[in-house]
Amino acid sequence: MKRIKKWPPLLLAASVLFSGSAASQLYLAKPVSAEVQQPAPDTPLDKNKLQQPMTVKNVDKLENGVKLDLGNQEAYIRLLTSDMAKVSLLNKGDEEFASPGIAKKEWPAPALKIKEEDNRILLTTDSLTVDIKKNPFAIKYLDKKGNVINEDDVKGSGYENGNPYVFKKTDKAENFYGFGEQTGGLNKRGYDIGMWNTDAYSYTKDTKYVYATIPFFIGLKDEKAYGIFFDNTHRSHFNMAKESDDYYYFYADGGKLTYYFIKGPEIKDVVDRYTDLTGKINLPPEWSLGFHQSKWGYWQDDMTRVAKTFREKQIPADAMYADIDYMNDYRVFTWGPKYPNPDKLKEDMDKLGFKYVTINDPGVKVDESFDTYQEGTKNNFWVKNSNGSPYVGYVWPGESVFPNFLKSNVRDWWAKKHKALFDKGVSGIWNDMNEPAVFGGPGWSMPLDTFYEADDGSERKNLEIHNIYGHLENEATYNAFKINKPNIRPFVLTRAAYAGTQRYAAIWTGDNTSNWDHLRMTIPMNSNLGLSGAAFVGNDIGGFAKPTSQDIPSPELFARWIEVGAFVPFSRDHYSWDKEQEPWAFGKEVEDISRKYISLRYELLPYLYNQFKRTQQNGQPVQQPLVYKFQHDPNTYNIDDQYLFGDSLMIAPVVKQGETSRSVYLPSGAKWIDYWTGEEFEGGQTIHKKADLATLPIYVKQDSIIPRRDVQQHTGEKPLTNLILDTHLDKEAAQTFYEDDANTEDYTRGEYNQTTFVVERKPNSIRFKQKQEVNNYKDSKLEQYTLKLNKTEKPSRIQAGKHKYQEVGTLEETKDKTNVFFYDTNTEILYVSIPSDEKKEVKIR
Repeated sequence: MKRIKKWPPLLLAASVLFSGSAASQLYLAKPVSAEVQQPAPDTPLDKNKLQQPMTVKNVDKLENGVKLDLGNQEAYIRLLTSDMAKVSLLNKGDEEFASPGIAKKEWPAPALKIKEEDNRILLTTDSLTVDIKKNPFAIKYLDKKGNVINEDDVKGSGYENGNPYVFKKTDKAENFYGFGEQTGGLNKRGYDIGMWNTDAYSYTKDTKYVYATIPFFIGLKDEKAYGIFFDNTHRSHFNMAKESDDYYYFYADGGKLTYYFIKGPEIKDVVDRYTDLTGKINLPPEWSLGFHQSKWGYWQDDMTRVAKTFREKQIPADAMYADIDYMNDYRVFTWGPKYPNPDKLKEDMDKLGFKYVTINDPGVKVDESFDTYQEGTKNNFWVKNSNGSPYVGYVWPGESVFPNFLKSNVRDWWAKKHKALFDKGVSGIWNDMNEPAVFGGPGWSMPLDTFYEADDGSERKNLEIHNIYGHLENEATYNAFKINKPNIRPFVLTRAAYAGTQRYAAIWTGDNTSNWDHLRMTIPMNSNLGLSGAAFVGNDIGGFAKPTSQDIPSPELFARWIEVGAFVPFSRDHYSWDKEQEPWAFGKEVEDISRKYISLRYELLPYLYNQFKRTQQNGQPVQQPLVYKFQHDPNTYNIDDQYLFGDSLMIAPVVKQGETSRSVYLPSGAKWIDYWTGEEFEGGQTIHKKADLATLPIYVKQDSIIPRRDVQQHTGEKPLTNLILDTHLDKEAAQTFYEDDANTEDYTRGEYNQTTFVVERKPNSIRFKQKQEVNNYKDSKLEQYTLKLNKTEKPSRIQAGKHKYQEVGTLEETKDKTNVFFYDTNTEILYVSIPSDEKKEVKIR
């Protein structure tokens, strides 16, 4: 969101003396530019004080693995599935650890063979062998053919001054992806990565610590993938072959040594299993996949005015956002004078077909007359100082206390408090400042010695809880919908996150800046977040922070950004300061470009919604780096300015100032079609694409069916009666189409339809058939499919069974009419209008 980068001494002193409102106005009046806020310097791992090599002294066989006696310590190596192991190295007597990021803690034991030899213990499933060396203790992972996937380096694993660490062997051919939200490029080989949730306002491509912590990565070596999840909530560090081409290592500033190893060999297998462990996303409401508009500074009248302008200009949009201005002096769960009539706001938004989302911060204003503060104080709900008093930090309301989300009753209380927002028509909650950020605090957050009381009565220090603070708040917010809006799908947007946060919230990448570096960086950031389970991700289109006038987006920058932003999972234009940044703010040319690409997003919503359904089922990213689908093509390993949007569309945006063309790599293993021209290309080559300001290079994977619809100005404006099956056919294309009510949880009870379409080229015909696999959504309005066959010859006849289709003279005549077809001779596109209940195979000759 927003904050001042660094307070001058006079301003800092004034902030203590003034009330929250006065102080806020004081430091808002004159922003101060300074370096990006970062935590204290890293504590390096002292390699001279690593644990001495350990020896296995005794082996106890378990149902799913082994318990090893290592002297003062013991190790548990468990096979949770045939392709996933959990490794715990603990002081004797300590319990194994699982963070709140773990969604599934209990696993049925897989079929497992345990064999002990003189200096080895072998744990073998039908997919994976864990080869444990007894002296010195070390672990090696092998596939079923005996090939080494991953193994400990000679330095092994252990604790250095209480800090858990693991060293692994590598070589120059291995690449690394994931790590959640990180700056820089896609491939993280050679990076020194840190994880400590940090309010890194206006971060740069070199900023080490940003808003989210997901200590999970994917290794890719010899075209085979594996994953490692280092489940440690302390500040953690990953040196990915930066020191040496022979090893990499990861460690944390405390906590237990716990990691999960996931065998591939495909990246998709790793991501699927990782999201089994940490949780799949829940299917979002369809409106959240539309275009969203936001500004720090909208008042109630602005919300209505901007929403009306979207409708007048016929630019589709679904949601408006109320930033902290809506609150009463920044008190959470209140409405202030800038939003004098929230009931009228709901009425206006409903009339215009908009949802609206309100921001929420964890800081609760210290005010004896404020009910939320009263309740939390009475019930001992706050994070505490080391002396036991409530910790007070300075954020937007002024002096503030912070809920102890580690306790379940605090999360329940916080969830119920959202009634004040939902009662006024709020459809989504936007969690901000939840690293948590504290103005002027150490690392712009709470001191490390603050502590949290846990449900079991124990006290947990901030150095352990900091990275999961936002995760726990997101859980509470997600449950706010379950309590206050039962059966309505939650939409929660968050800045801070831990592994598993995808179960509760979408993530946006924080306070980016209006410059070309940030536009370029959105692609690898989103791609790596998607590989890390956080598939519902996006960025502030156009850039949020504008510390200098030069950084205010130019028309060119905004146009290029809206082209990218229309093709990311979460699409929102959000900005700050006074200069307007709505799609019409940069002149007619950029307005037309914005309308073009936002409208295209709305045409593709059936495609996008179905991609989210697949993500819910198997964890696959919506925005995919090319390496995700094409790991057997080494040319994709370092491409971070192209990506797949779903399974069939490749986006190759122009992300450099002044450029009107670019090189595009077409991955091998597929044929590719220029979306705009229909030109076909073989994969495995680089082509040059001209791209004026209005052109976003898009390529379609051959043998794809892309479900789409006619443009609507917001989701739900018109029922889906005609599903367009945009087909690029070489030999055979198939698509499973999923439909439900797009808003409630009824789909979890089986109320959905699922139909598989197949289009196949035969020697003398093209055949279309459908198979309805599930038919439990009775409110479907689908009446027809328009099969759109690109680059095909005009047919002599079309028929289903004995029923012949009639040719019509215009495309318009195929709408709301079935058993007809139209052939466009100029584009060589055939449109066939098929009844949705057609049982026969449709033959096109």
